[in-house]
Amino acid sequence: MKKGCTISILVFLAIAFAGALFWLYQKNAQPPVVYETEKPEIRSISKSTVATGNINPKEEVLIKPNISGIIDEVYVEAGDYIKNGDLIAKIKVVPNVSNLNSANNQIQSAKIDLENQKRIYERQKTLFSKGVISANDYDAAETAYKLAQQTYRASQQSAEIIRTGTTSGMTNVAQTLIRSTVSGMVLDVPVKKGNQVIEANNFNEGTTIASLADVGNMIFEGKIDESEVGKLKLGLPLEISVGAIENEKFNAVLDYIAPKGVNENGAMQFPIKGTLENKESTFIRSGLSANASIIIAKVTNVLTLKEGLVQYDEKTKKSFVEVMVSDQKFERRYVELGVSDGIYVEIKKGITKNDKIKVWNQVKK
Repeated sequence: MKKGCTISILVFLAIAFAGALFWLYQKNAQPPVVYETEKPEIRSISKSTVATGNINPKEEVLIKPNISGIIDEVYVEAGDYIKNGDLIAKIKVVPNVSNLNSANNQIQSAKIDLENQKRIYERQKTLFSKGVISANDYDAAETAYKLAQQTYRASQQSAEIIRTGTTSGMTNVAQTLIRSTVSGMVLDVPVKKGNQVIEANNFNEGTTIASLADVGNMIFEGKIDESEVGKLKLGLPLEISVGAIENEKFNAVLDYIAPKGVNENGAMQFPIKGTLENKESTFIRSGLSANASIIIAKVTNVLTLKEGLVQYDEKTKKSFVEVMVSDQKFERRYVELGVSDGIYVEIKKGITKNDKIKVWNQVKK
């Protein structure tokens, strides 16, 4: 039995030894790894970030009345071009019954007082002409009569304002005819004939009758994430893409970055604005959704390399590439990197355009 166990062990060792020899043979028989190489290229690189937003007029003017009432007529509609001073709407004043009744009572009281002061004045005038009273008494009677006349006229004007919304001598203060204060396109007319409107005053912003804007002076309004806002600065070029206008780009200039962000779903967003260049051939409607590609950095005609060919030292974290010096022999060269767009990176120094760079992370077939 001992003899059988010994034979089994020897057979097992022989098989294992033969397997090891076969594995070594197969390993040595494999062809050596052949690395591919690529050359740097001369190209332009731009690094950009994207902001989403809308196209809006740079200045939008809201036309509000300075008198309350009912819209009697509307003379414009959205899309019309109007000039400064053009008629927009007409307001019909609906007087308050209580105020109108009080004003009429004041007229009657002022009229009674005026008639009384007139009689007194005429008597004093007759007495003064005969030398019975002094000049002071006559002047006092004349002054009281003139004040009564003024009070009567004021009460009549008050009643007229309550009844019609204006009065003689005040046509530039209170207007039932609403006119445009600027030239531009009518963007919206939120009221219709029969709607009640409220005047703009210190306690109420008033009812908007129409909104106007110069559609030739449009801006992009969007928001940028806090991770990107630190890379922006005023004056950077923007490339605007409008979803409703295909195959056309609009140039703009970044002229506003908000100093304070807005918290949206746990992330801070910073509002930005950019003025569009005047595009006379294309009409851009207010409120259209748009994306702005903000060019953070751009270089032209520089030496570039695919970013995937760049390696980094594990200890120093310096960037380097492997340059072929002879057939499948490479040496390490440290390089200084510049602008990157995520695919290509600018090479400032370290290699030339004739160097062959090792593709170290090539995919095996």
